[in-house]
Amino acid sequence: MGAPPLIALGAIPAGAGVSVIAPASFARQDRIDDGVKALRALGYHPRFTEHALRRGPLFFAGSREQRAADLHAAFADPETGLVMSLRGGYGSNDLLDQLDLESIREHAKPFFAYSDLTGIQLHLLDRLGLPVFHGPMLAADFYLEDGVHLPSFAAALAGKSCSVAAGEGLRTLKPGNARGMLYGGCLSILVSLLGTAWEPRTEGKLLFLEDVGAKPYQVHRMLWQLRQAGKLAGVPGIVFGEMLDCASPGGEPGLLEATILNALADFDGPIAFGLRSGHVSRQNVTLTFGVEADLAAADSAELRIAGRE
Repeated sequence: MGAPPLIALGAIPAGAGVSVIAPASFARQDRIDDGVKALRALGYHPRFTEHALRRGPLFFAGSREQRAADLHAAFADPETGLVMSLRGGYGSNDLLDQLDLESIREHAKPFFAYSDLTGIQLHLLDRLGLPVFHGPMLAADFYLEDGVHLPSFAAALAGKSCSVAAGEGLRTLKPGNARGMLYGGCLSILVSLLGTAWEPRTEGKLLFLEDVGAKPYQVHRMLWQLRQAGKLAGVPGIVFGEMLDCASPGGEPGLLEATILNALADFDGPIAFGLRSGHVSRQNVTLTFGVEADLAAADSAELRIAGRE
């Protein structure tokens, strides 16, 4: 099945309405309150869908029917300029077979999320051609004083190009140049989707991979699985995230980077590491998946992300 053409999303102005949804887990109320204040300070108008603040059952923010209804309502709301997840956690995989793709296509909007939401985001990109935004969430990043990389957030909403480099943590592991459609997300979620109806279409894409709390041997195993599943076929280059807390206690410095190079020893393209997008220590960078991007990895590394114009 060929990729659908990319849906053209217009620029989203400051002052737009933000529908906040919770497709996975619930969040702490103090983080919700602080995240709302931060978005309002930037001129946006966040509001919560009907069930977004539910707590339970279990670790979910409502039943799967409630969470799916909220997602559809957020996209359909005519006063909403963008949709943003409250946080990740776990549970959005339960919604994959509940998605009304035609309704979402009819009301296409930017969708900001990462972590557990990787599966939904890539499904919308793969099936609809909806550009999706691997970027900050209200109660995971906006609640922090330094949680959001504002230049990339603003560029993504405006549909303008953006470059990130050493200032955003990016450095070269293996030199080279690559160009392709930017695609990816949370590594463990990508691997969990293999063999399902929602298997990610990574082949031939400029791949961004990130995770949190995975030990180096677990990262090696997941990269092995992607490679054996044929998911690195034609991939021109790979950019890894900050990989927050992905170290072995007492391990040698640089063990994770050495592990990645070992797992990808037969990979021909350039490899960069450290880009703060997704699970990060500070200033979460927004990446637009679905647009063209260029990776230049030499003494320093730079990722140039095309606009949506």
